[in-house]
Amino acid sequence: QVQLVESGGGSVEAGGSLRLSCAGSGINFGTACTAWFRQSPGNKREGVAAYYPIGNHPYVIDSLRDRFTISADNVRNTLTLQMGSLQPDDTATYYCAASDCPTGWVLLAEPNFGNWGQGTQVTVSS
Repeated sequence: QVQLVESGGGSVEAGGSLRLSCAGSGINFGTACTAWFRQSPGNKREGVAAYYPIGNHPYVIDSLRDRFTISADNVRNTLTLQMGSLQPDDTATYYCAASDCPTGWVLLAEPNFGNWGQGTQVTVSS
């Protein structure tokens, strides 16, 4: 049974930083595609960043690339999202996701990830 547990959310002022962590069990992060998504009230869940096992390749969506960094520790089976220069628009519930990834890549889209954490809340005040 796959379990993903996020931690590190909280409340910060605009301009601050947060580091989210996801601890996985029942799935090997060394061969899985893993990702962070976020969802704010009234909006669809959107992909933020992904980590692909082949070549240990990180990917962050264009609009966040200068502020967010994704990394993975395949030994500890953890996934991290370092977020900087946070803005109120970053307020959302952030979810860790993972998927078996036989080709080493999947499109960063919700239907492509079958395993999800419970989410961690990030609130950024102005």
